[in-house]
Amino acid sequence: MYQVLFKRLSGNEDIAVPQKMSEWAAGFDLQAAVEQSIELQPGERKLIPTGFAMAMPGELEAQIRPRSGLAYKHGITCLNSPGTIDADYRGEVKVLLVNLGQQPFTITRGERIAQMVFQLVPAVSIIEAEVLPETVRGAGGFGHTGV
Repeated sequence: MYQVLFKRLSGNEDIAVPQKMSEWAAGFDLQAAVEQSIELQPGERKLIPTGFAMAMPGELEAQIRPRSGLAYKHGITCLNSPGTIDADYRGEVKVLLVNLGQQPFTITRGERIAQMVFQLVPAVSIIEAEVLPETVRGAGGFGHTGV
């Protein structure tokens, strides 16, 4: 088991540390640590604070992902999804939300706005090469296999 340290930032004692909402949930829900409610207009994006910073082992990354209920019911999702938090980052975790819905959406303090999923980061070494091994697919890219 990996240990991840969470530091609640000053003034956010009322904001819960990330938590799973069911036994087998993959993601830890994140709450908005906004000082006052924020209205997100259709098409608008805003960076929402969570009120905590964290430290995790170098083998991990944290991915910020949308909450399915907010996406389905209101069109609220995360840009750059999944957003990556690297193991060496020590600043406040923030969530980049966008309103893709038709109506304004109000974000209130303590509202669950996103989820955080931890993933292992494999050790990789990059080797520059003059020639790459051939494959059946080759350089076929977007849409090369049909619709």
